Amino acid sequence: MASPKTSAVMPAIEAARAALDYPDGLVLQEGTIPDVLARSVLRYASKPAYTCMNHTLSYAALDTLSLQFAAYLQNYTDLRPGDRIAIQLPNILQYPVVALGALRAGMVIVNTNPLYTAREMEHQFTDSGATAIVILANMASKLDAIIGKTALRHVIVTELADLHPAPQRLAINLAARYIKKMVPPYHLPRAISLRWAIGRGADSRFVPVKTNADDVAVLQYTGGTTGVAKGAMLTHANLLANTAQCAVFMEKAGIGNGIETAAAPLPLYHIYAFMLHCLLMLESGNHSLLIPNPRDIKSFIKTLARQPCTVFIGINTLFVALLNNDRFRRLDFSALKITFSGGMALTETAAKHWEATTGCPILEGYGLTESSPVLTINPPGHVRLGTIGIPLTDTAIRIIDESGAELSPGEAGELCAYGPQIMKGYWQREEATRDTVVDGWLHTGDIAVVDDDGYIRIVDRKKDMIIVSGFNVFPNEIENVMSGHPDIVECAAVGVPDADSGEAVKLYVVSRSIMLDSEQVRAYAREQLTGYKVPRYVEFRDELPKSNVGKILRRELRD
Repeated sequence: MASPKTSAVMPAIEAARAALDYPDGLVLQEGTIPDVLARSVLRYASKPAYTCMNHTLSYAALDTLSLQFAAYLQNYTDLRPGDRIAIQLPNILQYPVVALGALRAGMVIVNTNPLYTAREMEHQFTDSGATAIVILANMASKLDAIIGKTALRHVIVTELADLHPAPQRLAINLAARYIKKMVPPYHLPRAISLRWAIGRGADSRFVPVKTNADDVAVLQYTGGTTGVAKGAMLTHANLLANTAQCAVFMEKAGIGNGIETAAAPLPLYHIYAFMLHCLLMLESGNHSLLIPNPRDIKSFIKTLARQPCTVFIGINTLFVALLNNDRFRRLDFSALKITFSGGMALTETAAKHWEATTGCPILEGYGLTESSPVLTINPPGHVRLGTIGIPLTDTAIRIIDESGAELSPGEAGELCAYGPQIMKGYWQREEATRDTVVDGWLHTGDIAVVDDDGYIRIVDRKKDMIIVSGFNVFPNEIENVMSGHPDIVECAAVGVPDADSGEAVKLYVVSRSIMLDSEQVRAYAREQLTGYKVPRYVEFRDELPKSNVGKILRRELRD
């Protein structure tokens, strides 16, 4: 076996990094995530850290509030370092306060999707062994239904604007509860309010906790779109390494420290946004503009009009939704320096439309929950559409066939990755860990090709591949081509059983024209694709099923 950082494709990758003057290795600052906060507070105390619904927390205020929450956990609960605390919040000011406070108390964060059903909540809380939770009042009724089946002993409830000044707080919270009816009734007799907890912490002494870089910081559950969600154990060292790796790209894109504002529409409970907004932006003293509900496009655009951003972080479905809005297209984008895309494949149509509208190209990257999460990204000024760019510093790549043999540039096989950002393993799932991380190499399950110039193209996920009469058909290719049709808003390709060819391609389409029909779609496909790739079936939908972070769920379409 080759040594851990060598493979048949690495010479091409290393040449690409050298040509772009990437560093040979990372320069990591010692410590843990709380240490990052401490350093940032010293340098940027008066700078804005987070803004949400027209209220801003400075770095000094973030430090104070998170310290008070940590003191509450130490003095008013029986929780100890290493215990798991679930956080079930949207992008509101409470999230970074609670997350950083929990980490300062030595606890492990269990990021929980606020849109989870009661059944999904029960699985995650039971699997993680969480004994405490901070939850938005809007979903407390779901917790009420399942709390007796979990180990949760401490329930802390917060409302949308609990960290806003009194007039704003009362107006927003009362409107949410009584006018918009966003808070269903719930009965959690032992629950306390987050405001009360922070108040008690303010009157208490906090004793700093000794945390090691190798300790787990976050139990980040996989999306569950390919099976039962598993908790990836991400350590402080994993997350801070990925932060340092991404900081190289930020510097090359001209992103400064203490001067940038980044739009944060993607959920902080997802590892992509967590790393970018709760670590990368935090360490650089920059400002994150939290968007609680990016599906409310009207409000989102109003926020962007009030607060121009220099950094925008999104995914393909969000770019498409914004670009289809006239008011968004009329915004002033002169301040925008960089746009990142990840989480799902970026279509060429969306990328070109975004750049034409904003004047800013999209840097598409790639990663997984298990890699903290970023593995590759398109370099600033050297974007190649249709690729996921080149690997980050200190990240090695292999491409292997089904027997495990290494493949060379130009050959498609499973992408495997090695680096300091690779997870410690899956929580309480040793067999799954052994299957996924082999000799330190993360097996991603994605089929990729490394081109001769070191850039990487994702062909597709193994289990999404469609086999038509023995030919491999990759849904991403079909979707990328078909999204270029002027009347197609978005689409998804899946395989369906076929007596003649084993499988046939079925395309689900969201159209902006009621005149578009199946034969027109297939005719367009025939112009662009080899015959066996042309969808045999076309079904129109008003919308496509998506995960709560915006990924199209092909599994649901297949089912």
